[in-house]
Amino acid sequence: MKKSELVSAISANSGLSKKDSEKALVATIDAITDALIAGDKVQLVGFGIFDVKERAERMGRNPKTKEVINIPATRTPIFKAGKPLKDAIAK
Repeated sequence: MKKSELVSAISANSGLSKKDSEKALVATIDAITDALIAGDKVQLVGFGIFDVKERAERMGRNPKTKEVINIPATRTPIFKAGKPLKDAIAK
């Protein structure tokens, strides 16, 4: 599902116009992004948890040259699905 299709689905389910649905979707994504940047966890009960995972610095290898390289530490977003979402998908 693409963003435009998601906006259409939100509009159909909520009764909002497509323009208002897109504004709501963008605002939601921005709020989640801002919270993750700040280091907060976003928990949507029944849906899942958005969080940030710290990845430590590690050694890697260039597969072409076999040269050992240093991969720097980084932060990456993760999503853990909640039980109701997992159960709904499993049906």
